[in-house]
Amino acid sequence: MVAMPALDQDVLARRAAVVAALSAIVPGEGVIDTETGMRPYESDGLTAYRQLPMVVVLPETVEQVSQILKYCYEQNIKVVPRGAGTSLSGGALPLGDGVLLGLSKFNRVLDIDYENRAVVAQPGVTNLGISNAVSDRGFYYAPDPSSQIACTIGGNVAENSGGVHCLKYGMTTNNILGVEMVLITGEIVRIGGKFLDSGGYDLLALICGSEGLLGVVTEVTVRILKKPETARALLVGFPTSEAAGDCVAKIIGAGIIPGGMEMMDRPAIMAAEAFVHAGYPLDVEALLIVELDGPEAEVNQLLESVSKIAEACGSSTLRVSTSEKERLKFWAGRKAAFPAVGRLAPDYYCMDGTIPRRRLPDVLTRIRELSEKYGLQVANVFHAGDGNLHPLILYDANKADELDRAEKFGSDILRYCVEVGGVLTGEHGVGVEKRDLMPTMFNEIDLAQQQRVKCAFDDRGLLNPGKVFPTLHRCAELGRMHVKGGKVPFPELPRF
Repeated sequence: MVAMPALDQDVLARRAAVVAALSAIVPGEGVIDTETGMRPYESDGLTAYRQLPMVVVLPETVEQVSQILKYCYEQNIKVVPRGAGTSLSGGALPLGDGVLLGLSKFNRVLDIDYENRAVVAQPGVTNLGISNAVSDRGFYYAPDPSSQIACTIGGNVAENSGGVHCLKYGMTTNNILGVEMVLITGEIVRIGGKFLDSGGYDLLALICGSEGLLGVVTEVTVRILKKPETARALLVGFPTSEAAGDCVAKIIGAGIIPGGMEMMDRPAIMAAEAFVHAGYPLDVEALLIVELDGPEAEVNQLLESVSKIAEACGSSTLRVSTSEKERLKFWAGRKAAFPAVGRLAPDYYCMDGTIPRRRLPDVLTRIRELSEKYGLQVANVFHAGDGNLHPLILYDANKADELDRAEKFGSDILRYCVEVGGVLTGEHGVGVEKRDLMPTMFNEIDLAQQQRVKCAFDDRGLLNPGKVFPTLHRCAELGRMHVKGGKVPFPELPRF
């Protein structure tokens, strides 16, 4: 556990001044500066890394956010935005010399517009909360991360989150229409709205997935959809993971786009079934959940087509949901896979690489080889339809070097994802977890160009520094990258 460091008098005086200034902006209980009070904010979902912030501030209005950022900009103080803290890449890891800006009090749905099929929500509204707000009229919000009961729409925008239904309905970026965002200077800007498109640069796509490096989102307008007329799910078991991976490729190759298509290997199946009792077969090595939705006649035809493909790929079991209750039960096990796997070991390290679907069998084989190399078990859960892998590497942080081995294991998985034509992340973001792997995918010119965008929004590098980029290029240096120097490696991260 990272304790509060001993501070000299100058640092204490500066910290006291920051606390006083923030307390004037957010009176009452809006500022937390005690070690005990800040402890819940020391980490996000990547619990291997922990750091107490200098101070936590919890604004309630957009004007307060604006004043906080303007003050921090004028005083050259770093700021880390935080939503629900469910990030699995360390995106909300605090800084010991920075302000942690929590948005949990921004938790209201502001407007429901059925005519334009849009909902305007504050960033602290949970993902599932949006669907619940419109369910009585037969609408829902499509992206559904497994953490949707807790993760917030602001965090979804920051990481461009996906979910089990993103194969057909897209990621967050495909389902948001507009944002209100406060820049580090305190300026409040609006990008997009309830309309489908606007002229000029597509800044909305740039902001979605920017991981809190460009601004603080204070309002999100999302697209809502009418619930499908019919939705049914197939539960298909296979004797090998390779056979299941082959089935995934053949379904997509046949021109079928399921509403969702998820895969679990044997350890994940066993854990999920013991946790949820979803009725999963326990004598298979891999399990596919394939959901088909749309008009009833179309769904029935697709069910027949997918069943034939699964049988041709060597499926050993196949069940089709016969009721809405059974369909939801199939998904309940998959949605609970992450907490279920937590029963298998004291700790696990959740990866997030994405690969071409046709390489799934190769990657599964490689993961098994790496498991033997590092002496650590792994449970695999995939958004199989879009090639997004979630290997869960099991370890015990109380045992010497197991965390180190888990991190090296995960890094090798991600390197192999890039090697076979994939990318480092599908939805969890880069954060601090994959920060030092970025040169695996991008060269120095690529990274510098990305940082130029960062500098256009945040010329002093105060918003969420230390995330995404492996080295810090000073904005002034980016115009003359041919000159060596001007790069500052980020320090080692404080691990638990």
